[in-house]
Amino acid sequence: MHPSERRVQRIVERCLRGLSVEQKVGQMVQAEIANATPTEVAEFALGSILNGGGSFPGGNKQASVDDWRALADAYHGAVRKSTHSDHPVPILWGTDAVHGHSNVYGATVFPHNIGLGAARDGDLMEAIAVATAREVAATGIDWTFAPTLAVARDDRWGRTYESFAEHPDVVVEYASRIVAGLQGVAGEPDFLGPGRILATGKHFLGEGHTTDGRDQGDVVCSEDTLRDLHAGGHRAAIAAGVQTVMAAFNSWHGTKVHGHRYLLTDVLKGALGFDGFVVSDWDGFLQVAEDRAEACGSSVNAGVDLLMVGVEWRAAYHDLLQQVSAGAVPMARIDDAVRRILRVKARAGLVSCARSSARPATVEESVVGEPSHRELARRAVRRSLVLLKNDGVLPLKRDAKVLVAGDGADNIGKQCGGWTLTWQGTGNDNSDFPNGMSLFDGFVEATAHHGGSAILSPNGEFGGDSPDVAVVVFGEEPYAEGDGDRDHLSYSTLHAEPLAILRRLQERGIPTVSVFLTGRPMWVNPELNASDAFVVAWLPGTEGGGVADVLFRGPNGKLDHDFHGRLSFSWPRHAMHTPLNVGDTDYAPLFPYGYGLRYGDAIDRPGRLDETDSARGMPARDRPCTMGSTYPR
Repeated sequence: MHPSERRVQRIVERCLRGLSVEQKVGQMVQAEIANATPTEVAEFALGSILNGGGSFPGGNKQASVDDWRALADAYHGAVRKSTHSDHPVPILWGTDAVHGHSNVYGATVFPHNIGLGAARDGDLMEAIAVATAREVAATGIDWTFAPTLAVARDDRWGRTYESFAEHPDVVVEYASRIVAGLQGVAGEPDFLGPGRILATGKHFLGEGHTTDGRDQGDVVCSEDTLRDLHAGGHRAAIAAGVQTVMAAFNSWHGTKVHGHRYLLTDVLKGALGFDGFVVSDWDGFLQVAEDRAEACGSSVNAGVDLLMVGVEWRAAYHDLLQQVSAGAVPMARIDDAVRRILRVKARAGLVSCARSSARPATVEESVVGEPSHRELARRAVRRSLVLLKNDGVLPLKRDAKVLVAGDGADNIGKQCGGWTLTWQGTGNDNSDFPNGMSLFDGFVEATAHHGGSAILSPNGEFGGDSPDVAVVVFGEEPYAEGDGDRDHLSYSTLHAEPLAILRRLQERGIPTVSVFLTGRPMWVNPELNASDAFVVAWLPGTEGGGVADVLFRGPNGKLDHDFHGRLSFSWPRHAMHTPLNVGDTDYAPLFPYGYGLRYGDAIDRPGRLDETDSARGMPARDRPCTMGSTYPR
């Protein structure tokens, strides 16, 4: 055993001996900051807190970095001064920093995972993780619920954009790089040192394979498929030293993973050798049984160590305590869970209970949204763009008169998507992103001082002379999880206006470039037909200028940036063409996995695509999210 691990073991056993049964149970409960004050956290000796999507210090979406740090200090200070325990154990704060520290006003928001998967760049992934860790640590938070390691197999699933690829190879490659970037390299001196945070491998296991792409649904596949297709990213993350794993909402052959002892204990903690702790997803343990107390006990017995509770954390605390008192949950299982939680806290250096604002990584307040992180995000945008069609209109000249149309052109919230300031990513406007740049801002920057111009017209109308080219930016509205589930992949069935704009421009003889903002491949044959060039920008985050970097020639007329991205998800031929995955026996996509044009490629002039919409008249899935309306939005 390494000397540092012997020290961790001594700390853990000393702390464990000093805890009462009530305090041990408290360590196994995680409460949301809107529902638990620092005093309450100390009184119940809670092990962890989190801020859900749309939850901020004082309920203020524009809370400053100082506000976040002050709240972290308040929680840590309350625990440190608590008279409830002779051995106060530090609190652990987790957050959904899933594409940058995206809950925090002014933070750098990177592209969502689907775009990063198209980039095929492990070095970039690690650099993004390092930057994210620095920004999270600067706000006094210890832990991110990332990376998502799902292999999405049905694009109707509302979490497809959280997946890097439909094939496990990309997920496996990225898993270790992201974990190393967030935590540092296991065994090295900087592991969980200043500027590093705890990572989470999520969600274990199989969530990308649910029937019909239903969020939190049932996975019906063999164990071989579960192992070979969906577990690779988790194996890589564990090998890289990931300290926490989040259980998945889905079932496997009808049994909820939160209550699946074979998967969580025998496989994860046994066969895979994971020695950190397992955290539930938001109230996920409550899906295991109708009785709350039984649900608590069954989840813990299955292998969940920390219960993430949406609102009723007191009920969960008393339910678990009752289950222990009744003998339904053995003390050995409680001790194992608490030992795992303490081990992670000790490895992260939290046992000193140092004030968050006194830590070296927290002193650098200016790191949140710093220029180097913004430039990194802009590079990620450039690397993630995928060119599906180019009939010679791209690249653009900087002296061109460019009409910029579409409701996504000057809409930073739309280009960021879900899990951005709010849970669903809705209710945001450009003023909520003081360090952000819309795609339109990028076009203005590209044409300024070069004799060109960028004119914003959301509806595509213009007066006077015709523009040289029109760029129409459109796509999906922000969503997250179950709210993003669909029954089909047709875009224009629900969003007719962008196609109308493209056709009007086409009829007037104006060259058109489509820039598509999306969290999944979609059937866009009509839009492709109405475009001279078609670019998939995915959900690029706050640095919209990266799109213009690639679409325009450099100031000297040469190419500064070529297209780089390649599809990490196969593109459908029709609106019901899903599941569609590389390796299928009947694989026949419109654009295959790995497709992506470069400027040096021959001009692509495909024949007119079939515009028969197999989803016409079929509404998108309208189903309430099973997490309920209590999640902070």
